Amino acid sequence: MDLRALGESLIKMLENTGMPHGWVSLINWLLGSVALLVVALLLAIFLIWFERKVAGRVQDRLGPNRVGPYGLIQPFADALKLLTKEDITPDNADRITYNLAPVIAVFHIIMLFAVIPFADKVVGANINVGILYLMAFGALGTLAMLMAGWSSRNKYALLGGFRVVAQLLSYEIPVGLAMLSVVLLARSMNMNTIAAHQNGIWYVLLLPAVFLLYFIAALAEGERAPFDLLEAESEIVAGYNIEYSAMKFAWFYLAFFLNTWVLSAVAVTLFFGGWQGPFVAQIPALGVLYFFVKVFLMFFLFAWVRATFPRLRIDQMMSFCWKVLVPMGLALFLGVAVIVKVGDLMPLPSLVVNALLFILNIVVLFVTLKLLGNYTNDLSRSKNKRLFAPELPRL
Repeated sequence: MDLRALGESLIKMLENTGMPHGWVSLINWLLGSVALLVVALLLAIFLIWFERKVAGRVQDRLGPNRVGPYGLIQPFADALKLLTKEDITPDNADRITYNLAPVIAVFHIIMLFAVIPFADKVVGANINVGILYLMAFGALGTLAMLMAGWSSRNKYALLGGFRVVAQLLSYEIPVGLAMLSVVLLARSMNMNTIAAHQNGIWYVLLLPAVFLLYFIAALAEGERAPFDLLEAESEIVAGYNIEYSAMKFAWFYLAFFLNTWVLSAVAVTLFFGGWQGPFVAQIPALGVLYFFVKVFLMFFLFAWVRATFPRLRIDQMMSFCWKVLVPMGLALFLGVAVIVKVGDLMPLPSLVVNALLFILNIVVLFVTLKLLGNYTNDLSRSKNKRLFAPELPRL
């Protein structure tokens, strides 16, 4: 079955009934939106169970194992518990902004599903500026969390909202530089086109440092350990969502997992060929299978990191972004731009261009690690001098 023909068949079937073209387009859009919404909600339920089981295994725990076989029904039990809990709104809160924040937090993630290509041409909106669309709607998450922190009229929530602005806006820069490096190589912002260009070789093999840059920055953009300073319980109780309860809190929880899945899907599309795989040209439905397998492997990597590494300090996290990731991203972006342009002007064989891109990534990664190591050693030496300095005699 060719999945690309499903939408066209539905439109033709509706048009054959004599329905006006405007109504046909509206029904088609509504059905597509409902399908994306159902997929997103079912994904969130499974992802919650999956990450809890992964964290349990990594940390030598059992994880959910009581409600249903292997604890599969535990997310439904948690949702039922949240539905029956009391919904509290603080007296001094800005009620409109307070209640709108969790809606925007989930809404902007679901909107990102529209440009994710699940297979060849199986995409909600196959627009030519898909990367720009991702960056624009992705920034709405920062607005939702800032709204939640400010409208709660709680000093700890407000502090969490300030950290949202500091962390997410800062780490959007290296994420954007990594995505634009891929755009330069693919010469397109269309997500489906970028996946199609990786038919011969995945971009992760040509741009390993760019992928590493995206992955590290995506950990911070997804509010995941070791960059989960927005919800540092030991410092600010619970962060921007401290005053939320019941289903409003669940909406933020839902957005957290869906955001990680979207970041994984974008990584797979940009660096791992998206829906590309064996026999996908003959059987396009296999593209959906390949895509979801790759995305869940990437999601497993995100969950593994979260269950393994301890949390950084806020100053360490911000210094790492501006002093390491941003210069690294600029060097990679400029290097890829120069190599691609020289390859077009010379012109150079694709094998030579690919080799130059790989060498550039290795050199930039080596220099970054070397400078980071020297900086860390200098900090350790200065700390040791302060610790073991002889005590001055008191006068």
